[in-house]
Amino acid sequence: MENPWLASALWIGLALVASVLSIWVAMSVALVEIVVGAVAGNLFGLPIAPWVDYLAGFGAILLTFLAGSEIDPQVVCRHFWSAMSIGVMGFLAPYAGVLLYAHYVAGWAWPQAQIAGIALSTTSVAVVYAVMVETGYNQTTLGKIILAACFVNDLGTVLALGIIFAQATVWLAVFAAATALALWFLPRFAPWFFSRVGHRVSEPETKFVALVLFFLGGLASVAGSEAVLPAYLVGMALAPAFLKDPELPHRMRVVAFTILTPFYFLKAGSLVRLDAVIGGAGLIAVFLAVKMATKFVGILPLTRTFRFGRREGMYTTLLMSTGLTFGTISALFGLNKGIIDQAQYTILVTAVIGSAVVPTLIAQRWFQPAEAPPKAAAPAEEAEHV
Repeated sequence: MENPWLASALWIGLALVASVLSIWVAMSVALVEIVVGAVAGNLFGLPIAPWVDYLAGFGAILLTFLAGSEIDPQVVCRHFWSAMSIGVMGFLAPYAGVLLYAHYVAGWAWPQAQIAGIALSTTSVAVVYAVMVETGYNQTTLGKIILAACFVNDLGTVLALGIIFAQATVWLAVFAAATALALWFLPRFAPWFFSRVGHRVSEPETKFVALVLFFLGGLASVAGSEAVLPAYLVGMALAPAFLKDPELPHRMRVVAFTILTPFYFLKAGSLVRLDAVIGGAGLIAVFLAVKMATKFVGILPLTRTFRFGRREGMYTTLLMSTGLTFGTISALFGLNKGIIDQAQYTILVTAVIGSAVVPTLIAQRWFQPAEAPPKAAAPAEEAEHV
């Protein structure tokens, strides 16, 4: 479809359909958008023009930033060991499990098995954050712990991908230095700047945040990394300023969820090809099962150790079992570098997308924490004396 306006109408129409369906079936709109994208992509070939890639990429960056901005530093400090332990084990357990299965059982070469392990070690900040915002759990202590653990989990994925496959260059050093400087500078400058410009129709605060995200994202791309990687760190750096002014993240969420994130989730679903899924259904199911099983083995006992309630522990483990953004990024990295082939890429991406849908659906349907937000207490204070 060459006409950009008709193509835009198609994408926004699908987003509207997903929004209405999500209300009817009481599911997260992010999950419904993935399913709608998959159906549309297989039925009539959902067109993915460069501008769609751009909007989807910006949606992923902004959503990741907003997730980072929800993390209350005081909550992280108070629950440091629970968030850190759950995040580290959330990476290590599936990475090792999928790596070993792919190499010794599926017969993939070692570099290919490493890509599989990295791609399926992730959790999805985008999906988890979208679900948290819809349900209101992003305002709870439990929700903030889960988001912090998601960050630790995906940081392990990023480090693994960088250490195992990335090549050290001057641009990588420039990107790392610029990110470190931004993380030091933003908490000092942004509150002053926000107070000076105030709330204006022209939205200077939002434009400032977008400038930082675009600049660091551009440096990341030049360095051979991904533009979404610094977004979470920037969000965490600005979290105190955002917590003092909740109207600002609210306005940014409106922009993200109305225009940008539908392109991201619909595009993610459109990557699923029915013929490839049928051909590799067995391996896809096994990879998904191995990821979820290893996440449960690694994370669920930790929720008991840190005195989460039974429902809260299952809810945490299931959401930590999701995957999307960094999983697809890792698989695409392997494809672009010639490490995996198209069939292996399709298998991994489909398993990653399946992990975005299956555990989230189970968590939303049967294991939402007993106490509704925003009055939910900290995990150690909730019902069942967690």
